[in-house]
Amino acid sequence: MTAGKKSLRIAFMGTPDFAVPALRALHAAGHEIVAVYSQPPRRAGRGKKLSPSPVQRLSEELDIEVRTPVSLKGEEEQAAFVALDLNVAVVAAYGLILPQPILDAPKMGCLNIHGSLLPRWRGAAPVQRAILAGDTETGITIMQMEAGLDTGPMLLKAATPVDDKTAGELTEELAETGAELMVEYLASPSKQTAEAQDDALATYAKKIEKQEACLDFSQSAEQVERQIRAFNPAPGAFFEYQGDRYRILEAKIEDRTGPAGSILDEHLLIACGTGAIRPETIQKAGKPAMDLPSFLNGSKIPKGTIL
Repeated sequence: MTAGKKSLRIAFMGTPDFAVPALRALHAAGHEIVAVYSQPPRRAGRGKKLSPSPVQRLSEELDIEVRTPVSLKGEEEQAAFVALDLNVAVVAAYGLILPQPILDAPKMGCLNIHGSLLPRWRGAAPVQRAILAGDTETGITIMQMEAGLDTGPMLLKAATPVDDKTAGELTEELAETGAELMVEYLASPSKQTAEAQDDALATYAKKIEKQEACLDFSQSAEQVERQIRAFNPAPGAFFEYQGDRYRILEAKIEDRTGPAGSILDEHLLIACGTGAIRPETIQKAGKPAMDLPSFLNGSKIPKGTIL
């Protein structure tokens, strides 16, 4: 911590890769991170071994105590949190509801790094919903948490263009921005003025369901291409052909027409409700992702096929 800057007692609460840059930045800024809360390890991979979250792995590298409760609703868990005697709790995609006693415990309350320009896209999947909606920009909001879902006062915001970024690319960019904004805010919180959200402008970013990733070629090529970017890297936008699943990871739009879902040429141009898309990166189930020429060397979906 540089001269004149106050080191704060912080609990960090986060789970996925999105939260990692913020934890790293707060640690590098010299704050006293007395505990990290993260979702319990999950079974993953072919061996279904328990795998700690990205945040837990970084916390262990930094030698910070990690707590992985399945809930924060119990009195014992809440008492343990209160006993930390925190200045602030920083939350980034933690994944558990914070009961009121948790929200009230730190002197400065709980601050959230949210991946949208609130009040647009409150909820679980703001990055994917922004891409699917065709938003031209999104961003990060640092907000004071309260009982409602992402409804609290906004403290700092930063916008970024969506352009043609995938959800993975945009999430990575926003994670870095969120880390910078949180460090900036905690360096001089008294200089920032809280701004209430306008509930009339709120939209809800509901959780992504796996079935949403099934490509609907009756939609416009623009919407299909958004679907591909919104679900890259996960769960992966896909179509099925002869019992196999094919994930399209990248595609470009072409000005061609034909029956929706039909293959228009020998190079996998797929007609949509309006326009067409040509996959650029594709992955057959159980196989590695590959560029279109490599894919076509080993797999053929004939012209005239209806997907």
